[in-house]
Amino acid sequence: MKGLLTPVVTEPVPGTDASDAELAAFLWSMIREDFLTEAGWNAERRVMTPTGHPTMGGRRCPVPNCESPVRGKKMCSTCYTRHRKSQMSVEEFIHVPRISRHLHMGTENCQVTDCRRPWINSGSEPVCRAHRWQMIKHGGPLKDFLADPTVKGLPGLGDCAVLACNRQAINERGTRLCHPHAKRLPALRREAGFDEQEWLRTEPSGSFGVEISFRGLPDLVVAQLLFGLQHRCHRGARTEAGNFRALIDRTIRPSGARRLEDVPDPVANEGALTLLNRTRVYAIRAVKTPEGEYAKDEWDLVAFGHRGTMVFTVIHQPWLRETAKRWARDYLSRVRSKSTASHAQMHLHGAAHLSDALRAREDRGMDKSALARADIENYLNRMSFLDANSRFSTNTRIAYIRMARNVLKQGRAMGLARPDGPMAGLPDDFVITRLDVPKLPEPSEEGQDLPPEVLRQLCAHLDAFEAMTCYELRLSVELLMDTGRRPEEICRLELGCLTRDSQGKPVLLYNNWKEQRIGRQLPIHEPTAKLIIAQQKRVRERFPDRPQSQLVLLPSQNLNLRGDRSIDSNHLSGMHREWVESLPDFVLDDGTVFDKEKIFPYAYRHSFAQRHADSGVPIDVLAELMDHDSFETTRGYYRVKEVRLREAVERVTQMQFDRHGTRIWGAVTSVLDAERTRRAVGAVVVPFGSCSEPSNVAAGGGACPLRFRCVGCDHFSTDVSYLPDLRTYLDDLLRQREKLRSMAEAEDWARAEAMPSDTEITRIRRLIQRVTEDIDTLTDAERAEIQQAAQAVRQMRQTFLGMPRIRQPLPDLRPERPA
Repeated sequence: MKGLLTPVVTEPVPGTDASDAELAAFLWSMIREDFLTEAGWNAERRVMTPTGHPTMGGRRCPVPNCESPVRGKKMCSTCYTRHRKSQMSVEEFIHVPRISRHLHMGTENCQVTDCRRPWINSGSEPVCRAHRWQMIKHGGPLKDFLADPTVKGLPGLGDCAVLACNRQAINERGTRLCHPHAKRLPALRREAGFDEQEWLRTEPSGSFGVEISFRGLPDLVVAQLLFGLQHRCHRGARTEAGNFRALIDRTIRPSGARRLEDVPDPVANEGALTLLNRTRVYAIRAVKTPEGEYAKDEWDLVAFGHRGTMVFTVIHQPWLRETAKRWARDYLSRVRSKSTASHAQMHLHGAAHLSDALRAREDRGMDKSALARADIENYLNRMSFLDANSRFSTNTRIAYIRMARNVLKQGRAMGLARPDGPMAGLPDDFVITRLDVPKLPEPSEEGQDLPPEVLRQLCAHLDAFEAMTCYELRLSVELLMDTGRRPEEICRLELGCLTRDSQGKPVLLYNNWKEQRIGRQLPIHEPTAKLIIAQQKRVRERFPDRPQSQLVLLPSQNLNLRGDRSIDSNHLSGMHREWVESLPDFVLDDGTVFDKEKIFPYAYRHSFAQRHADSGVPIDVLAELMDHDSFETTRGYYRVKEVRLREAVERVTQMQFDRHGTRIWGAVTSVLDAERTRRAVGAVVVPFGSCSEPSNVAAGGGACPLRFRCVGCDHFSTDVSYLPDLRTYLDDLLRQREKLRSMAEAEDWARAEAMPSDTEITRIRRLIQRVTEDIDTLTDAERAEIQQAAQAVRQMRQTFLGMPRIRQPLPDLRPERPA
């Protein structure tokens, strides 16, 4: 069972018709021996004494004879009160034995030799009731009475008649009861309507300290309680022994239920209700199977290894409901991710809307053989009507139609239209085609990345986020900003997530849970690595006794005694939203206010992609950084906005030059669309300019007659966006020339053929000088605009052509951190 730490069980899970004994035997086989030992389970007495247990018992009171647990003080609450009144020091008080007749005190056997009956109290009368009367008749001190050879031990009288009680009886006549219960019974008998047998069945045990009695409960209930308690302890949930004992004594035992699921919910005690629900949910889920859940119309997806539930009663037609169930069972077995349950639920909603549309027929959609294409059209029109009346968004309508199509299409592919299948007799024209699914609206040109000034303001308020939450959540936000990973990937980082490559550079080890790719590597910067190293030290100090392989980097503050429970990504998103809303307005450099709704954890991933794309990272490298299988997926994380691109093309085209460095100017407004199309289809065939030679363009840039001696061809032109590439090309030529001059082993003719032309080097230098001088004639504002436009065009060129030569430095969002 997912999430349950249990031993390997070879026996099959009992079916839905299993008896109580079979269910109990199965649960007992899943309860670990080490848990029973740690919890102080006594199988013979059927009591649990979890003294010292980390989540149940706590520490034991140091006062002798006191069995009460300690909660946050040096002594239990009763001894703490007694100490305050005693005017004694703590060192003196904890050596004085506690003497009390209260029910929570333990009992021992009478001090008479071989006597098996319980004493009355541990003070002046450490003898049983029978020997007490003999001692009164004997006279003298207790020591002389115990030394008298005529005083003989007596056999025990058996257990108390109260089913829950584990004490020995003290009376021989009538109902055999222990001392506390024998004192209560006479007063109860005088009450009108008192049922003594019911009292014996439901009366609490009078356990002492942290002892919990399971006596008198059915064996299945005991197994369910212990299994649920084991799972709570494994999750790190704290369970007060007194609260668990009260739940048994006040709710479970009086109900007389044979199973936990039959126990009525406590009405007046919300804490007891929560404890009961959590405990029995774990026990009930332990015996659930996919086969048993499939027969129901409401599935608990834990049986399929997922979270959540699916309710199929929203589908009214039996044939469509069975089709949806068969589809869901197949889908849940194939897809393994955190969002699998939500995706399956969305498909169920799509099928439910199709079911609602079929109910408008006279036969309410029950006769599947009478269905036709017209019913599909009615369904599509109904969805358009709901969209137009704001019942849901356009994207939701498209998603529901697509998912209903998936259910019907996959159902046919699975063979459900065979004679014995639920879709048997369904006409072939009752199908949602690909053309029936509307196209999604064009994505916004704005993108989901955050502007650098917004990120800087967020970084400046990280201390406030830590004050609202904890350091682990703050660190998770910093790692999201620095690494661009998904929130779940950061939240579930292991403690040993940092390593070094062959050059000693830091590398982050993470798991891509969305695509189930484990052990991915991401190069990171040293400041990020220092944050991780400091957090690793914090975690080791917090959990010094746990092995490193079982610890996580960002442990949760709650229910996490072992350090293996990570912070939750959903909790991070909720607290992140509260933090962002509490901050002042985010004012951009142009004076506009940025919408806070656009600031969420996943936006840091888009910002990471946009930041690297703007710096000139090639698309193939960026796809690897984002851990994408397709370049198309990577392109969806950043965009060169159409308006911005058109403006950039216009500005850059104004700064266009021929091979001699002469500035070219034409009717720019009339060629904008052609220029944009030319760039998009790959007309730029060299990394430092563009070529218009017809044969070379027809060959896609691979048939240059001059072997790419571009500066010697009139078909070559360049613009200001290629200035970094020209400088890089010049540096390459100079390095190559110096290298060839130093090669003594090369023959002269080979060196001459490979040697870069001095004329070409001079032409390129002059071209760079002309372009630079032309830029220098501009004002500072115009020069800044040209540089921004050139950067946008370079990014667009990288998007479509893929390989810019010069990478720009990443913007520093955290200038206060050391490099």
